[in-house]
Amino acid sequence: MSKQESKIAASIKKYRKKLGISQDVLSKKANLAFHTIAKIEAGSTPDPRIETVKKIADALGVTLDELMK
Repeated sequence: MSKQESKIAASIKKYRKKLGISQDVLSKKANLAFHTIAKIEAGSTPDPRIETVKKIADALGVTLDELMK
């Protein structure tokens, strides 16, 4: 897992926790499968597609830039 990917995973988790929502709730808000969110946060998905990351960012109410920091 590269530093960029771990940053994305940590960032998703940080913003999700800040909103106080579970991976399940985030998956529903982003219209993605639960396992997609779980795998990205766990680092099991080495290279999430930009479309997926955009859906997550939108569901979290943040920009792609904020999520990638």
